[in-house]
Parts: sequence; C-alpha cells; structure tokens
Amino acid sequence: MATDSILYQEILQQPDVIEKFSQSGQGPARKLAEQIQASDIRQVVIAARGTSDNAARYAQYLFGAMNRLPVALTTPSLFSLYQQPPRFAPDTLVLGISQSGQSPDIVSVLAEGRRQGCITAAITNFVKSPLAEQADHLIDLGAGEERSIAATKTYTAQLYAVSLLSAHLADDPDYLAVLDKAPHLVRQTLALNGEIEGLAERYRYVRNCVVVGRGFNYSTAFEIALKLKELTYTLAEPYSSADFLHGPVSLVEPAFPVIVVAPGGVLKPDLESFVRQLCSMEAELLCVSNVDTILQMGRTRFPFPSVPEWLSPLLAIIPGQLFALFLAAARDFDPDRPRGLQKVTETL
Repeated sequence: MATDSILYQEILQQPDVIEKFSQSGQGPARKLAEQIQASDIRQVVIAARGTSDNAARYAQYLFGAMNRLPVALTTPSLFSLYQQPPRFAPDTLVLGISQSGQSPDIVSVLAEGRRQGCITAAITNFVKSPLAEQADHLIDLGAGEERSIAATKTYTAQLYAVSLLSAHLADDPDYLAVLDKAPHLVRQTLALNGEIEGLAERYRYVRNCVVVGRGFNYSTAFEIALKLKELTYTLAEPYSSADFLHGPVSLVEPAFPVIVVAPGGVLKPDLESFVRQLCSMEAELLCVSNVDTILQMGRTRFPFPSVPEWLSPLLAIIPGQLFALFLAAARDFDPDRPRGLQKVTETL
C-alpha cells in the first residue's frame, strides 16, 4: 500500500522538519543576510539541478519581489564541461542549492565563484559535502536522511530556507511571524488532502497532462510535473499560465487533464479567468487552490489554507506530492523505487 511506503512517511514528516528548521536555521540565515547587506550584494546567481532547481525558481521570484534582488539560474555545463565560466560581478552572491551537495557541476559553480572572489553560500542536507566545502555560508536543512528517491521533505525545507533568508534580508517582523506559522499550515494542508488516495484512481490511465502555475508558483508547476514524471511516468509538462496561452493551449480538448496551481493574491483575477477559459474548452481540471471560486471550477480539488501568496508554494506542493504518490500506487508502481533513478545523481 502507498501508505506503507517510505515516501508517504517522509511526506508526513514535513511539518516536523520545517518546525525543527525554523529554530535551527535562524542563525545561519540571519548571518548570511547580514553578510549580503554588509557587502552590498546586488544580484544572486543560483546553481541547482532537479528538484533543487525548482526551489531556485522560487528564489527567483521571492528574492526579486521581497528583496528587489535580480536572480539568475546558472548553466552549470559552462563551468564544468565547456570550462568557460562567465565573469561574475563583484557584488554577486553565488548560491548552490542541493539535497546531497554531491553533483560536480553544481560544485564547480561555487568553486568558480569563490575563485573570482564572490561570496558563496550553500543550502544542503549534507554539511560534509563537496558543495558545503566551497561555501562561505552554509545553511543546513537538517531534514534527516531522505530514504525515498523522490525528494519531498528536503524540497519543502529548501523552500523554507529560501523564505527565511529572504525574511531576514528584508528585516521584516511580520514576514518572520508568518513563517513561524508554517509548520501548522503544512499540517493543515496534509489534513485537508486526506482523500487524495481515492481521487487518484480516476487518473490511472492518464498518460499526458500539463501543470500550470505562475509567479511564485511557477516553481510549483515544475515540481508537481517532475513528481508525476518520476513516480508515475506520466508526460507532464509545466507552464506558466501566460506561456500556456501563447500556443500550448491548443493541446486542450475535452477531458484533457490540466493541473492548475492558483492561490489567492495578485494573480487571482488572472488565474480565475484562465480557469474559466479551460472550463469552456471542457478540460479535465484539477485545481490546487485556496480560493473557493477556483476550487469549485475543478473536477478534482486540492485545497490548502489561506496564506500570503509568497508562502503558498510551501503548501501548494503537498497535494501534488500526495497525488503523484497515490497515482503511482494506483498503477502498481513502487513509489520508493522509480525506474532508472537513484537517490544521488552526479552530473558533470
């Protein structure tokens, strides 16, 4: 049974992991924020792969919106294979995000940043890793061993780490107060989505779908799509709602599955209109939202609590994790051992 899997247990561990990190991670996040301010850092370059790359996408929006910092995602092969690294400006923070801290291409980006005299930082679950060794500042996720191949608790810990760093950089007590509530909000989200196992059976034979999010939840669209690919072998393609309307919307026909991540916030009117358009096209809508009007338009509904839009990715990913887990089980796939994958992937 899916509920006997390691993956399921690690999904359930997420509130405790975040609660622990909310205490242990304050000091390192604050220290890095102080260094960023003291050094007058004007831009951030992030190196990551896989699930961690989706945490980096979140950081792009969060550091941009909350801290007015431009963020670029690196192309690691320029550093490792082509050996033609770009020149960093001296006011750049080079940040690596990695569950294991092992992948040589990610490590090479921080090593080059250090060689060029930039401040380097790492967010990782392994403090004794090659990535950590290249970091001037280390934020330890402290998530404990993640035994299932698909990353869940380390991903939400990465999102929380990014949020905590942003909050200390903004030096905003209200921002920090919202983060204090995060473990409770994650527990609420798990409780609200207790029926997903039964809902997943409806999609047992789905082989293609799209996952749509925008803004802060562009990252969530990518991460839900990745979990569906990893665990269920579904061809799930992520898009922003804006990009989707610039061509890929022609994929939609009656009963075509579209997962839409649509929280309240600045994007609510735009996403409501987008969901209505999909309804008019008779798409099979799976709505991940904390907005009742949007949830009601979905054939399948994945609710989460009301929360500021910037924190919504921490909650919105949880129904996606559960849906991928239970869909894998409905197809008789082992969620702890997806084919062709291993826990630590090292790319050059």
